[in-house]
Amino acid sequence: MTELIFIAVISIGMILCIIRMVKGPTAADRAIAMDTATTVSVALLVLLGYVFNRYIYLDVALVYSIISFVGLIAIARYLEKGI
Repeated sequence: MTELIFIAVISIGMILCIIRMVKGPTAADRAIAMDTATTVSVALLVLLGYVFNRYIYLDVALVYSIISFVGLIAIARYLEKGI
């Protein structure tokens, strides 16, 4: 039962991130919303790995978070005109 509550909270967080990505007034706001959305989706992957007892989801979440971090660094460098 608590897993459903966690999934609902994570889904609401993802919806709010998508709204900020669409509505964000600046590119920096959109980049931060994208980073937050990837963090929320990593949390969802970890929760799904726990619920379904499939620990491969934890590995996928780890790889996804590393790729997200590298992508965010690239976006930040682009926005600062340093690339």
